[in-house]
Order: sequence, then structure tokens, then C-alpha cells
Amino acid sequence: MVKIAVVGSVAIDLVVTANKRPIAGETVLGDSFRTVPGGKGANQAVAAARLGAEVSMIACVGDDVYGQAIKNNLRDNGVDITYVEPVTGVASGTAHITLAEGDNSIIVVKGANDSVTPQFVQQAQPAIERADIILVQQEIPEETVVYLAELCTKLGKKLLLNPAPARKISEVVIEQSAYITPNEHEFVLLFEGENRADVLKRYPNKIFITEGKNGVRYFDGNEERVISSFIVEAIDTTGAGDTFNGAFAVAVAEGKSYEESVRFANRAASLSVTRFGAQGGMPTRAEVEGSLNG
Repeated sequence: MVKIAVVGSVAIDLVVTANKRPIAGETVLGDSFRTVPGGKGANQAVAAARLGAEVSMIACVGDDVYGQAIKNNLRDNGVDITYVEPVTGVASGTAHITLAEGDNSIIVVKGANDSVTPQFVQQAQPAIERADIILVQQEIPEETVVYLAELCTKLGKKLLLNPAPARKISEVVIEQSAYITPNEHEFVLLFEGENRADVLKRYPNKIFITEGKNGVRYFDGNEERVISSFIVEAIDTTGAGDTFNGAFAVAVAEGKSYEESVRFANRAASLSVTRFGAQGGMPTRAEVEGSLNG
């Protein structure tokens, strides 16, 4: 069983479904409202745990009912919450999600996730030292991502950086990360004005661009590869990218080839969108392997 540490955001998702997405100044009637666990860090932790990894979450919650619900949910999904700490006087993170017209729009309020500081991560170093791979996203302070990249380099640990939400990252962090998984929009922001093929060649087997239904693109050292997605009827695309990242981390930590790892992660992500909820749709190991072999 591979060991994974996830440093990142935890939240509660407030999800509205509607037939039409409102434009500025417009009010529309929604079809339903649900409150479900989320946060990119928690999503990736749950995805990896369901796929058979031993997962430790490093995160902060508020001292509110959402905070306790977040911790309970992680524990129920087999994630170690030793380093999930409540912050006094701060609200838990929330994501406000609109599902309409076959896609999602999301506003994130970070709340206690801003308390995931370098000092906090330093206290959780034992979990990082035990891990085979570490995942981090960008719903926590930028300085923490920088610190974590330095720490992983110092400890000889592989870091998977999912650069979402999109913001610039330094060349140093890029070099210190073992894997970086931007989507198409994030890639453009990270490497503004640069030719995609040139960037991929500069970072062989490091940058994996997720392109939704078009698959995942990377340079394998000899040629640019695109590993195809699996075509499914999507019900809720929320959390598909997080499922991909959790699954990819599990696969590479187990020693699968990059092609096998991407295919495994693509299959997991495709299964996740066929059910409601960022975490609710995340598949088990048996489901992914069964559909790959079927």
C-alpha cells in the first residue's frame, strides 16, 4: 500500500443545480440544493484513499459545524486526520458551485485554508517523511507551496503540484516539483506566450496537461503523447480533475509507467463524472480496474 500525504484545502461545497446559468443581474430558478464535502485537497485525498492508498491529510478547518463535518467525512473515507487542525474564530472553507448546461462554475471562499502556513506544514513533517508522494494544490497560501517544494527537495520526496486555481509559479518550484498537472487554461497562465510543444519538451515526463474530453498531453522524452479520455455521459464534472490527480499519484507511486498512470487516472476521472458530487462520484480501486479490464 503506497503512502500519500496531501497538503491542501478542505471545504464544504454548497451546490445548486439549474437548467440555465444566470448572467450578471439575472435571477433564475434552481432545481436543487445540496451540501457536500469538498475542497481540492480533501477531494484528492479521498480519491487516493478509495483507490487503495494510505493517505494523510494536512489541512486546517474552522471551529464551526462545517469543520467537524469535514473531519468526520475524511475519517469515514479512511483518511488519516492527525494533521487536520481547527482554527479558532475562523470559518471553514466553502465552495459555491452552480451546475448548469452540462458544466460547473465555482466561487471558493478559502476561510481556514489560509491558515495552512509553512509553520503548520513544518509541524506535519512526519507525515511528509513517511509518504511516497506528496500532493499539493493552490487553494492554500503561495508561500506554503514554495516551502513545501523546498522541503520535498530537501527530503528527497516527489511532489505532485496541481496548479489550481491558476496563478503564476516560479521556475524554482517548477524544477522542484516531480509532476505538474495543469489544465489547458492553467497551462496558458503558467507559460504565458510560450509555445506548448516547446514547454513540454523542456519538461519531459513532468508536465501533464489535462484537456478534458480530449485526454492528457505530455512529452515522454521522445515524442508528444496524448492519452485519450474515456467517453461517458457526464452528470456532474465537479471533482473530475481532483480524481485524476489522486489516481495519478497512486499509480506513479506504485511504479506504473507514465502511460499506464495517465490511463488509470483518466479512467478514474471518467467514472467520477457519472455520479453527483465531487467526492460522491469518486470510484473504488475495483471499479477502475474492472472497467479498464472489461
